Amino acid sequence: MFTDQGAGRPPPTGPFRFLALDVETANNERASICQVGLACVGRDGSIATWSTFVDPCTSVWTCTWVHGICEETVRGAPRFPEVLSVLTRVVAGHTVFQHSSFDRSAVNAACAQHGCFAPDWHWRDSVTVARRAWPELKGNGGHGLKSLKNHLGLQFRHHDGEEDARAAAEVVLLAEAETQLSFEVLAGQASRKLSNAGARSSRRG
Repeated sequence: MFTDQGAGRPPPTGPFRFLALDVETANNERASICQVGLACVGRDGSIATWSTFVDPCTSVWTCTWVHGICEETVRGAPRFPEVLSVLTRVVAGHTVFQHSSFDRSAVNAACAQHGCFAPDWHWRDSVTVARRAWPELKGNGGHGLKSLKNHLGLQFRHHDGEEDARAAAEVVLLAEAETQLSFEVLAGQASRKLSNAGARSSRRG
């Protein structure tokens, strides 16, 4: 198994309450993932993070100005299918948050490009959680990570996969504290489960 970006850490091992995932891309093609970051939230609320550079197999690097990652940075890094194999072992059975829908669509695009099956993970959106916890930000900075960083006093380096994943996880934890509701309720997960259960019960009846 490969490790992270040089620090020698293997990916965290669970079980976890939930995870957050963030990707960076080499260019405007969503399949061009060049970094993946994970934040894994333990039962006690602690956050373990991990990241890896990814070789996106492209010579087009139009997003380097955003995150500072370039072709030289990813030289010798694993390609996406290898990274996906590691992610699947960590993520399996857990809810995984993305901040907006970009990360899931990027993972699916990279899967399509490399001939992999798109993972059937329990994706949820931390933007949805933030909107429920801090509705006052609508029209007043919004619920992007940059706005939430200022509003909540978060400390992280934006456009770094590992840092952004940790920030998304912190947003969910702070939203739970703010509302006294679980992440399942805030993300709409619990209500959908109840609705599905009710539908199954009706069919059995």
